[in-house]
Amino acid sequence: MKKKIAALLTGRGNNTMKDKNVYDVLGKPLLSYPCIASKKSDYIDSYWVSSDCDKILKAASDYEFEVIDRPAELASSTAQHIDVIDHALKVMSDNQTIPDILVVLLANTVTIKEEWINGCIDALLKDESLTACVPVYREMDHHPYRAKKIGEDGNLTPFFDFSGVNISTNRQDLEPCYFLCHNFWVLNLNTIKRNIGQQPWRFMGDKVKHYEIDEAFDVHTLEDIERSQKWLIKHNIATV
Repeated sequence: MKKKIAALLTGRGNNTMKDKNVYDVLGKPLLSYPCIASKKSDYIDSYWVSSDCDKILKAASDYEFEVIDRPAELASSTAQHIDVIDHALKVMSDNQTIPDILVVLLANTVTIKEEWINGCIDALLKDESLTACVPVYREMDHHPYRAKKIGEDGNLTPFFDFSGVNISTNRQDLEPCYFLCHNFWVLNLNTIKRNIGQQPWRFMGDKVKHYEIDEAFDVHTLEDIERSQKWLIKHNIATV
């Protein structure tokens, strides 16, 4: 049976950088790039946008995304993504849309390609035991074994207890380290169980497949806008 697959664009209006999700990037609002990539996917059946901001809802609706008015309590800086997703899924269900797979799109990034979305969906279709498939990038400079915190005495101390273990100072000797991208996540709603998953993104479940890419970043400053423009031009997406 064919899986029902929905895309959910998420973005809020209350940001440090005013209106960043609709900021003009090479002639289009920032959020248009995840919209366009998802619309080009081979798999997605329905498209939704969750926001408290009329500008975001209008911009996404221009790409034929169904509007979900997000309540104020889910639009604060402390709101959790799981609650936003749960609210959106309730609205989808009320509209007779109950997806098997949900593609969560982040509105404040241009670093997203349709082939990445398709690749993550492919992984879930091939292995239905997976709970999610998400883009990651390798980062050895910021490896957790090299990270420090401030101890009770006010001095630097490791995050982990390395008693009896010798950790190399050469990053190439360490186990490969990956960080989750904040561009999109693909969730298998049929296998994810509530509050059973890897911290801190427990909503992704406990069997998360990686999809490695070279680079991803989101927008918080005007410098990030400039970086986004360069990325789009480099990847030949600017004229889409």
